[in-house]
Amino acid sequence: MSQPLQNPLSPEDIEQLARKRAGAKLGWYIHACVYLAVNLFLFAASLHGFGTRPWSVYPLLGWGLGLTLHGVSVFVLGSGSGLRERMVQRERERIAREQGRS
Repeated sequence: MSQPLQNPLSPEDIEQLARKRAGAKLGWYIHACVYLAVNLFLFAASLHGFGTRPWSVYPLLGWGLGLTLHGVSVFVLGSGSGLRERMVQRERERIAREQGRS
């Protein structure tokens, strides 16, 4: 269940946050397209004589890990994600409980 925000955002704040989130997602999509294009080129190069065995799997895996971590940071842990918001809410509640005991 989603809880309402304690301090509603102004329309300007909403616009700025929406643009930031959209920019982060667009950045990941661009990263994925460049990854695909470059790795297709490297795969073709490795098949057609640049080396004795297909070496293109190494940059594919390394860069793929980077792309995956980028995606996790944008879509799972990024600002506005459900996981991040739940964790922030739990921390707020914990701090409020600690303040109440003091």
